[in-house]
Amino acid sequence: MTTVLTLEEQTTGLGAGWHRVCAVADLEPGWGEAALIFGQQVALIRTVGGDVFAVAQEDPATGAHVMARGIVGSRGARQTLASPLHKEVYDLRTGECLGNSGLRLATYGTRIVDGQIEVEL
Repeated sequence: MTTVLTLEEQTTGLGAGWHRVCAVADLEPGWGEAALIFGQQVALIRTVGGDVFAVAQEDPATGAHVMARGIVGSRGARQTLASPLHKEVYDLRTGECLGNSGLRLATYGTRIVDGQIEVEL
């Protein structure tokens, strides 16, 4: 689903709320996919365990829009995503960078409704 907002819509906050993006089955476990939701680039991540996360597509360290191509993994009980560029590791739930407290990855709420992934902006 791709939606482009006008400047007026962007500045008035339209687009906030839940947005249906794709079917859960469209995401391969252990990989990410990029989505454009109301003008925001979002990386959707489906873990091998079946959890679905949405984070900013923009790498906090470099500004490049590459996080959907990151390495999905874990550190103990924490599910993580490592940047494909410099390998900074982020907690998928909180966005905390595990190696650099000065970096944080934006996270978005996700839910599954009738087999479809919805993301909250």
